[in-house]
Amino acid sequence: MYVFLFRIIQAIRWIINGKLNIQGRTNIPENEQFILVAPHRTWWDPLWFAIALLPKKFIFMGKKELFKNKLFAWALRKVGVFSVDRQNPGPSAIKIPVKELKSGSRNFMIFPSGSRHSSQLEGGAVVIAKMSGKSLLPVVYQGPLAFKGLFKRGSSTIAFGPLIEVGRKDSMADTINKMQAAFTKLDQQIDKDWHYVDQHPEKKNQD
Repeated sequence: MYVFLFRIIQAIRWIINGKLNIQGRTNIPENEQFILVAPHRTWWDPLWFAIALLPKKFIFMGKKELFKNKLFAWALRKVGVFSVDRQNPGPSAIKIPVKELKSGSRNFMIFPSGSRHSSQLEGGAVVIAKMSGKSLLPVVYQGPLAFKGLFKRGSSTIAFGPLIEVGRKDSMADTINKMQAAFTKLDQQIDKDWHYVDQHPEKKNQD
């Protein structure tokens, strides 16, 4: 079901936006699970990342508010999204991805900034990496930030960077700095003059 649904999304994306430009494919692990980390810039960037990595499968965190509609909640669960209360995450926010990474077949995707309205990276991805023994795969999206921009074909680019290995004794701050440095380098690699502009800055303290 996961691959089928994302193939449909992939076809729709191609129709409206054309070819997805992908850089750094050689950095994607072939035979090991990983934690994909990225700055969160649009509501569709997780879809673009998942499409680019098919047939690999992911689980994702989703804020509990997304699960209010039963039909939508069903669809979210089918594509690997599990509910998290962002105000009070609880142990499941860590346990679910760690368990999947250790004994399952899916990878884990997380946005260390938490939302599209923050640029400060948090340490959840680092904790999960340490507990699961898996590496971080950094990726960035550059392209339309407003929905109407998606109808400009060939305008979306994503770039994968080298894996960031995380040892149990590695400093949280150092690893967060490595992630931020990787994001900055990838952005400059795609377009050194590009910069992210929050489309809804008024939501910074609401989301």
